[in-house]
Formats: sequence, structure tokens, C-alpha cells
Amino acid sequence: MSARRGRSAGPPFLLDTHIWFWYLTGSPRLPDGLRNAIDAATGSLWLSPISVWELGVLEERGRVRLKPDFRTWVQHAFIRLPLEEAPVNREVALASREIELAHRDPADRFLAATARVFGLTLLTVDERLTRSRGVRTHSG
Repeated sequence: MSARRGRSAGPPFLLDTHIWFWYLTGSPRLPDGLRNAIDAATGSLWLSPISVWELGVLEERGRVRLKPDFRTWVQHAFIRLPLEEAPVNREVALASREIELAHRDPADRFLAATARVFGLTLLTVDERLTRSRGVRTHSG
């Protein structure tokens, strides 16, 4: 994980699930531009509980391994990278049905809707999201 800078406010970002995971695990798959954006955005980083759920699904399917266990990994992740928790509320649920995406992945629909409802920029390298209209994204 990159060293965190001072407590300067940056633009408000919502981390896509893979960006959150890659940042915390120091993955080389995370573009330097996104790593730098996260480092500079101390105090204005958001995560949806949908990303916590999605990471749990990935672990359940054997696509990632979280040690010592899922719950403990997530608790430590929030200590290492403090984030605002984005509410999943009625407005997000409504927006998730109205948003136009090129696919029907429910997690992506909720993340895109969360970004829209709360005026956040979604950090993602998922081209299905970066090509979507009505969702402000940053891919590094």
C-alpha cells in the first residue's frame, strides 16, 4: 500500500470493489494514476457496502483469498484505509434501476447509482462502467 499523505481534502471518490482490493493488497494491476488519486484524496474516499458484499462473494467463489478470514480482513481494511461508508438508501435503489449500463451486473448498478446520487467520481478500470453515460468515472 502506498504511504498516505497529509489530511488534505481532495475530490470525493467512490472506490470500485477491485480498486479498493487492489489498493490494499498493493496489486500492480492498480494504475499509478488511481493509486496517486487515492493517496491525495485522504478524507474524501467512499466505499459502498455493496463492495464489501461483492468481495465476500469473490472469496466464497475462490477468486480471492482473505486472511485470516473475511470479516477480520474487512475490519483491518477500514483501519488501514479509512473510508466514508456510502449509504444504500431508497434513492440509490431507485437510481440503480434508472441508470443506463451496458450490462446488468447488480453490484455495478448499485455502485454507479451511489456515485450519481452522492455526486462522487467512481474510481474504476471496468470499461463497462467507464463507457457508461451518466456516471462520472476516473480510470487513472
